[in-house]
Amino acid sequence: MELMEWLTHNQAGELVFTMLVAMLPVIELRGAIPFGVALGLNPWAALTASIIGNLLPLPFIVVYIRRIFQWMRRRLPRLNHLVDRLEHKAHLKGRKVSKYQYLGLMIFVAIPLPGTGGWTGALAAAFLDMPLRKAVPALVAGVFTAGFLVTFLTYVVKMAII
Repeated sequence: MELMEWLTHNQAGELVFTMLVAMLPVIELRGAIPFGVALGLNPWAALTASIIGNLLPLPFIVVYIRRIFQWMRRRLPRLNHLVDRLEHKAHLKGRKVSKYQYLGLMIFVAIPLPGTGGWTGALAAAFLDMPLRKAVPALVAGVFTAGFLVTFLTYVVKMAII
């Protein structure tokens, strides 16, 4: 069976596909939940796959992003502009988060709007030097909250269309 057919024509594939979409920066779980429901998953299955997919990269971002940026600056100087933009974004978002620390991080991640989310929250946590053991619970709580909000909105929109 071809990969795309497997990803779109059976429940296990749809779960994996939804999880992979949730792992993407910018799209994250905010796009993955409606995507999974559109594939045919029930909202709870789409929520579960999206939460797992969205959470998987976050600890790695908190721990390794600064080293990755340093490596990129040394080895790939053409990408310095991109690294500068990402660092600037992290510092701007970090200002909003730093006032309330971990509660601020959780609320920032929970708001289902563009420019917020797990990836940006993890980036902000890294640049605010938040310890992983304290940042992860805030990121998890934010992702869960955003997931429930997006699932509810997806369900409401789906019911309005049907």
